[in-house]
Amino acid sequence: MVETAIERQVERRLAESDVRFTRGRRAVIQALVEADGPKSAAELSVLIGAEVPVSSLYRTLAVLEETGVLAPHYSSPGLTRFELAEWLLGHHHHLVCIDCGQVEDLAVDEPTEQQIQALVSTVAKSVSFSETNHALEIEGHCAKCA
Repeated sequence: MVETAIERQVERRLAESDVRFTRGRRAVIQALVEADGPKSAAELSVLIGAEVPVSSLYRTLAVLEETGVLAPHYSSPGLTRFELAEWLLGHHHHLVCIDCGQVEDLAVDEPTEQQIQALVSTVAKSVSFSETNHALEIEGHCAKCA
């Protein structure tokens, strides 16, 4: 198996926390690299299959989140979806279907991102808040549910 640049970065990050990059953790990273957006534990379980038992999958997600490799997203009540952290994937936003719950990554061009950042800064300053980052989630209906 050929190791990707993302896997090498994850392995370094885990080593800094004295955490091993196990086969199960590699499977989760690979599934998220290939995913089109954040995935829940149940969705990851289907993607990975029997390679990682469900009980191990939850522990794996917790470890990868604690070490900053995964970012959680709470788009539906009671449902957490995970994706690779921004330091691995780059900055992006999400489209969230309010019917089926599908979450899709959305990258915007630089001029649009600058407009979003300006709006975030304006809103933060208006309430004396010092922002460090932002995430935009657009809710609506995906093509399948529309």
